[in-house]
Amino acid sequence: MASASDRLAELGLELPPVAAPVAAYVPALRVGDLVYSSGQLPSVAGHLVAAGKVGAEVSAETGASCARTAVLNALAAVSEQAGGVDEIERIVRVVIFVASAPDFTGQPAVGNGASEVLGDIFGAAGRHVRSAVGVAVLPLDAPVEVELVVQVRSRPSIVPA
Repeated sequence: MASASDRLAELGLELPPVAAPVAAYVPALRVGDLVYSSGQLPSVAGHLVAAGKVGAEVSAETGASCARTAVLNALAAVSEQAGGVDEIERIVRVVIFVASAPDFTGQPAVGNGASEVLGDIFGAAGRHVRSAVGVAVLPLDAPVEVELVVQVRSRPSIVPA
């Protein structure tokens, strides 16, 4: 399979600049061979692409598109910590929070927007465990928020001479 950066180009996608935190946290953190992202919103150039509750002001289809945008933001954050997108060996876990109308139960379909693009980019290494959780409200009235855990290539040890 082509590299992740090649697949992004083939898909016509670019990773955005890493979003600046809106509070006291970092966008991503590496621990050993795992990189964890903070929750990422569906924003482009610092602006939400949609706002409101899925199943009310936001359709499930728009929610899935928002999940796709948010996961690309999360992928940008973890890629920066990994040393580039091609240093990601596999997607381990994805969590999608969906701001949901009280009777909306389609969180898994919304989450597919994130999961499918990861599969498109990473192939079999993009298969992951996942939670799609309905919540009352998200920061800035975002319809979705996405977190990633990825496994990255080990950095070689430097042995003193």
